[in-house]
Amino acid sequence: MRKVLWTIGWLLVSATSITGGGHLSMTVSPTQAFAPSLVRVHLRIEPSADNRALEVIAESDEFYRSSEIPLDGDHAPAAVNLEFPSLPEGNYRVVGILKDGAGHDRSIAHERVRIIRTDVQ
Repeated sequence: MRKVLWTIGWLLVSATSITGGGHLSMTVSPTQAFAPSLVRVHLRIEPSADNRALEVIAESDEFYRSSEIPLDGDHAPAAVNLEFPSLPEGNYRVVGILKDGAGHDRSIAHERVRIIRTDVQ
């Protein structure tokens, strides 16, 4: 019973998107899945002439994948969708980083994702 309550609590906490500085918000789906898993990331970006790049990272203790998308300031799209296919087992931190023209972080959003090992026997 304790494990079930812990899992439910973890899901509730990890399902909440976190915004950084009001410039960037992110949702990740699913927040828990069986390996290997496709994880979708939806980012909403507040338009600004200072927006020049968006970096998205999926990282666990044993796996790292990232993508950087150039942005054209206030002409950039207000939403970006990205997929991380076939993520292996692990506890991931998915991070979105909005950057200015000098490469400085303007805003950071992050969520936790858990990919569970499947035992095939």
